[in-house]
Amino acid sequence: MIPAPILTSLKARYSDTKRHYHTWAHIEALLRHFESAKPRLHRPVPVLWALYYHDAIYDPQAKDNEDQSARWLECEAPDHLSADDIAFGAIIIRATTRHEIPGGLNTHDTADLAAFLDMDLSILAAREADFDQYELDVRAEYAFVPDDAFRKGRGAILTAFLARPRLYFTDEAHRDWEDAARANLARSIAALMGGT
Repeated sequence: MIPAPILTSLKARYSDTKRHYHTWAHIEALLRHFESAKPRLHRPVPVLWALYYHDAIYDPQAKDNEDQSARWLECEAPDHLSADDIAFGAIIIRATTRHEIPGGLNTHDTADLAAFLDMDLSILAAREADFDQYELDVRAEYAFVPDDAFRKGRGAILTAFLARPRLYFTDEAHRDWEDAARANLARSIAALMGGT
């Protein structure tokens, strides 16, 4: 359980007016996935803390948001989590930089991290209207980027995801979300490349 004062502080962070997708609504959506996945998680506590903190620091013009969010967890969690759980929570957060699983983890931690990364990318498999709103929200967060540069950069990011052999690590997410996510990505890339 996350102490109430920490939750209040986090909610304030996620309420920044420059955020459009990376808001508290994103956290609430992930919490719903977390509750579904919880029976399969080996270490749900650090996964939950990582969920709350993974976008706590979010500046679209910065390159180290994930590292800064992990550092914030490392600073705030010592009175509430074991050192091992804090370390794992920070690993989870830093893994969202590339949405890849780093080497060196044991089997259970690898599985939990895979589940978290899948939850974080669940939006890619959303209904078309929800996915399209997500794309609009991301564009709003990068309003400072000129249209041509945004289309090129965003197109490259989505194309790299689409080129992966699998978007989702767990068999459950791959089964339930892969096809819809690939369809959404392809549609969005086509719109970006078409300039619409």
